[in-house]
Amino acid sequence: MRARRYVQMTWAVLLGLTLTVLAPWAWADTPPPPPTPSPPVPAVGRAWPVGTHPDVLRGWEPPATVYGRGHRGVDLAAPAGTPVRAVAAGRVSFAGRVAGRGVVSVQLTDTDLRTTYEPVKASVQKGDEVEAGEVVGMVEPTDGHCPVTCVHWGLLRGKTYLDPLSLLPPWLLHRGPSRLLPVLGVPLP
Repeated sequence: MRARRYVQMTWAVLLGLTLTVLAPWAWADTPPPPPTPSPPVPAVGRAWPVGTHPDVLRGWEPPATVYGRGHRGVDLAAPAGTPVRAVAAGRVSFAGRVAGRGVVSVQLTDTDLRTTYEPVKASVQKGDEVEAGEVVGMVEPTDGHCPVTCVHWGLLRGKTYLDPLSLLPPWLLHRGPSRLLPVLGVPLP
């Protein structure tokens, strides 16, 4: 009777150890919990990075997973030598080369947002304060990212990529002439 109880206790201990050791592996294939929604992006931008309303060659395509395929920014048509401007006020957090391309990053004032521009020959240095519309560099010729020369404009909150167009207010995104609509219920003069 004592031997039988010893065997049962041994099995219980082994089972407990096995579950403790194997449980994390068993749960490794379960998907992670859905991400908590990030706060909305304030429309703090006051200028396009290039031109007054450049053609968007490729829009923002968020990846399904952190390392998944996608397009983590917006490609804006711009010939080589075009001035690249800060979309909003901030401090330059990086100005240099990454993988052979010129990159400028600007940490936006009073936000947790950072914009990136590439390929850019920087005219600013890390630590410089920039205002909205201030030139941060010039477009460099590209080799294959876009069908024509372009600027890849990105927006990050921490390590999460967001749609950079969300920085711009709707009136700045609008293309074409403004139209006045009649005010209903007000007599004509």
